[in-house]
This record gives sequence, C-alpha cells and structure tokens, in this order.
Amino acid sequence: MKCEYRKITDKGVKLENIGGREFLTIEPKVLTDLAETAFHDLEFYLRAEHLDEWGKIVDDKNASDNERFVCSSLIKNAIIASEGKLPLCQDTGTATIFAWRGERVLTGGDDEKLLTDGIAAAWKNNCLRYSQNAPITMFEEKNTGNNMPPQIDISFAKGDEYRFMFMAKGGGSANKTVMVQASKAILNEKSLEEFLREKIKGLGVAACPPYTLVVVVGGTSPELNLKTMKLASTGWYDELPTKGDGLGNPFRDLEWEKRVMKIAEETGWGAQFGGHHMALNARVIRMARHGGSCPISVGVSCSAHRNLAAVINKDGVFLEVTDKNPSRLLNKCLEGGVKADRIDLDKPMSEILAQLGEHMAGDMVLLNGTLIVARDMAHARIHDMVESGQPVPEYFKNHPVYYAGPARTPAGYAIGSFGPTTAQRMDGYMDYFMSRGASMVTLAKGNRADAVIKACKTYGGFYLGTIGGAAALIAAENIKKSEVIDFPEFGMEAVHRIEVKDMPAFIIYDNKGRSLY
Repeated sequence: MKCEYRKITDKGVKLENIGGREFLTIEPKVLTDLAETAFHDLEFYLRAEHLDEWGKIVDDKNASDNERFVCSSLIKNAIIASEGKLPLCQDTGTATIFAWRGERVLTGGDDEKLLTDGIAAAWKNNCLRYSQNAPITMFEEKNTGNNMPPQIDISFAKGDEYRFMFMAKGGGSANKTVMVQASKAILNEKSLEEFLREKIKGLGVAACPPYTLVVVVGGTSPELNLKTMKLASTGWYDELPTKGDGLGNPFRDLEWEKRVMKIAEETGWGAQFGGHHMALNARVIRMARHGGSCPISVGVSCSAHRNLAAVINKDGVFLEVTDKNPSRLLNKCLEGGVKADRIDLDKPMSEILAQLGEHMAGDMVLLNGTLIVARDMAHARIHDMVESGQPVPEYFKNHPVYYAGPARTPAGYAIGSFGPTTAQRMDGYMDYFMSRGASMVTLAKGNRADAVIKACKTYGGFYLGTIGGAAALIAAENIKKSEVIDFPEFGMEAVHRIEVKDMPAFIIYDNKGRSLY
C-alpha cells in the first residue's frame, strides 16, 4: 500500500546483531503507544483524498441537491471532529488490527496484549463509545465498559519490518457485509452482474454512504475471502496487478470496478437521500478458488472511513498521514442557511403529525424541541413491559423517537457525538407501538422494511432520516440539552431526552404511504 507517512518516534527501535544476523528490536511500549496514537487519529481525522471526494460531489452539477447537502455536512462534520473532542462518528467501532511481523523483528513481549493496552488507552483517554457486549449466558449480555475485546490478527512476513493496518469498524457498515458460497455457474457476465445488482441494491443507505464499495470473487476459503474484502476496503490491496498471472495470485479487475460503480449509480440511493453518488469508489478483486466453490463477498467502508497504515522499521515508527486541516474545504460547505419548514416538537403529537402531513416524502424539515432517544435495548425492554401489562411510557407517545446512542460527552458539550443509528433494527416494533399511539414519528438513518411504510400509512405516522456520518456536527450544532430519563443501566443505550435546534431531517416515509426511495 502506497501512502505518505509521518514519523512518530525513533526511540525504542534499533537494529541489533544477534548470532551473526541483524534483527529489528522494538521495545514493548512502542507497540502500545503506536496503537493508542493510531486509534486516536483515525477517530478524529480522515485521509485528504477522502475529503476531496466529498468536495467533488458538492461541485457536481449532476448531483442531487440532497447529495450536495449531505456531502457539505460531512465536510463540516470533519472540520468539527478535527478539533479532537467529538469523534467523526458516534459508533467509534470495534478496534481491529491486521499486522505483518517480519521474521527478523523482536519485541520482547506479548504483541497482542501490548497492542490491546494501546487500544484500551485510546478509548479511555478520548470521548469514544463503548460498544462491545460480552455474553453472560446465551441470551444475556453486558457492556464491557471499555470497548474490549478488539480483533487482532498478526501474521509473519519476510524481512525486518513490522507493518500494520489499524481499523475502527462500526456496526452499521459491518452489518452490510454479504458473503455467498456460489459456484462456477456464477462466473459469467450475465450471472455475476445480476448477482451484484441484487446485492448492491440491497445495501441501501443504512451504512452511511457515499461508500467505498468492495467485491471479492474467489478465495481458497470463505475466511480468506472476507479478510481480503475487509483489507481491500482500506486501500491495502490498491497496488495489486490488474491482470491474472495464472499462478493463483489475486488481481484487481478495473473493468468490473467501473461496472460496479455504474450499478451503484443506477440504484438511485445516492449519498443517503437519493441521487447518483452511492459510492465514492469501488474495488473488485479476483482470487483463486477451489473448483467446487466460489465465495463472493460484497462490503462497504462508510463515510467515516477510519483506516490507517503504519510501519516500524530501522528508521523509527511511522503512521499514515491524515488531513488535520479539513477547514481547507470550508468553501465547499453550502452557505446561506437551509430553507426548510421548522417543526415544533414540543407541540402536541397531533399537531406535529398535521404539520408533517403538509409535506411529501423527500422534503427536508428542521426539527426544534424535544426528542426521545431510544434504540435496540430500550425498545426491547419497553416491548416486554407492555406485554406484561404495563402502559406504554408517556414519553414514547408525546415525542418523536430518535434511534441513536451517543459517544461519551466531552467537557463543555451537551452530549458526545450523536448521529443516527440504523433504523432497520427497530422495524419489528413499528406496528406494535404505532397501534398503541406511540412512536408515531421516528428519526434515524437508512431505508426500512415495507411493513414500516404500511404502518405509517395505517396509523398516520412518519419516518424521518437525518444524515448518517455527521455525528460531531449534530452534537456541536443541533443538540442543546440532554438527560437520561430511563434505563440508565443501559449505558449509551439508555433512554435520553434531548433538546434540538434546527436539526435537519428528510421525510423518508409519510403518512400516505409515499417513500423517498
């Protein structure tokens, strides 16, 4: 992988002659410090080329107004995150490290533990979110309270260098990974294109596009296929050859990358609220396979593209350069304010529904007033309470419900980074609560099941979408107050009452059964 590096340090790293051979020796603390620095940087800063792609969409005359607004907001989000307090995304992810340790590299310690210590420090010392749940029984879980455990995969390689790819993978994008065990029958133009059209259309927008879209065809095992897909989403395999050598080495298929981009454009999903720019770029990798199987994976890296490469060699410790001055793109941010109807969320629900009913699916509105924040665990608990004979909480009836879970709150802020979570996970509750006069207006990200459209039409409700991937922006500019009002033991999944000002939202499904998509 070609990239620009910055030197972190040259202390604790040196070449030593041991038994007539030169070895790179690394003091244990070097690994811990590198992991902490890497995960700090990737939570708050992006690669320059990633930011530039958003700027191109803002300038694209063929982009929809909604796409331009989304990408302008993502740039603003990056500017706020670069201050180092509010991370780019509220879902600060599962910490993942892929590493390749040269056979002439000595660390004198347990590398996995040393790297884990650095990850733990990054989550402890920054306002990130603890998202990992540990099983107690098959069905009972508890949040680990430190975002542990991580995923660490260390392989051996030739030479005297230690190379790394650090990743933070959120649930929204991870959940969109598709892997199918196909066969030789799919390896023709028509079948493969039909397969990819179905799977790419099925990705929807819940994982916060515009995406880096990856397809891997082949692999000597499903595990290798998926590992390749995950690394390809970071750019790790960008330097692969572009033609097969007949010896089993993987290659990038540039023609199919163009076709995948065309398929993504034709979905109409766009950068979340309709348009052409579902993907910023695509990677299609072809691998060797067993004659009896053909694994194919499709996956994405979301707009919070959090990956950083690093290397330790005889000259020191180096980490990939990120853009710490996204304000250079401030001229790409749409100015002049947003012209949209303001919705007073502190009015009775009947009046909120009436005001929203004056609009169509696809319209943008600005939300002002009280939102109730509840997601997976809260919905499950409230459902069980009602099933046991208890009434639906009044807050679920009187206010719109925002599906979200914040990162930890920095000093001086009302809340930590607080973007929307994937709406689809709450789809099964919609008819149940709406039929009881609750959850009549919901706010989240992504497309939902047809049953939600039906419930909105049947009970006169609405589903609104706000920008996925703009968590720092929402926390800094739109949320004015926050308090926990129920289930504090759920941590970031506790029920909050928040006060918002001019929070942008698009009507995705309206009360007449109409859909933006």
